[in-house]
Amino acid sequence: MGLRQNFRYAASVSGTIVPGHQVASGGNHNPAYPGGTLRMQAPHFADHGLDLSAYHAGTLNLSIAPWELELRQPRWTFRKVRWHPVDPAEDFSFVDCRIFPLDSSEIGPWQGLAALVYFPHPETKPTHHQPKGLVEILAPFLPGVTYGSKLQLEVPPEQAAFQTRTPH
Repeated sequence: MGLRQNFRYAASVSGTIVPGHQVASGGNHNPAYPGGTLRMQAPHFADHGLDLSAYHAGTLNLSIAPWELELRQPRWTFRKVRWHPVDPAEDFSFVDCRIFPLDSSEIGPWQGLAALVYFPHPETKPTHHQPKGLVEILAPFLPGVTYGSKLQLEVPPEQAAFQTRTPH
């Protein structure tokens, strides 16, 4: 008999902002993704009704480990998006969310900022994979948020949840 897994669920979780690959924002200066992947992808999402112009063209990488994001019924899912001339088509989902600073003295006075979870489906993503305990968030530019900032993330439970595996 193998190890039986139990699952615990939450629709709100706290985490820490960590460095990412800097591909979404273009901060890694990869010539294959001029201006970053989000700038390249945004017109394709707009063609399907999702306007990302209110969000910073980069992601906040929130480590929520040991929790993991579980998609249920995301607000948007786009299949086989061919956004790059060479890379294969990918699937993407977006989940409504709200973010809260856990230390507003460092970050600023905002509370419950509307944002989106940006979820490139790992099974269709060719490179730059993220750990399971990392959530990518699209939000307006937040000048006080830096690596190490602590945030609370809320999602509508019908769209997604957070789960952790516990041995039983």
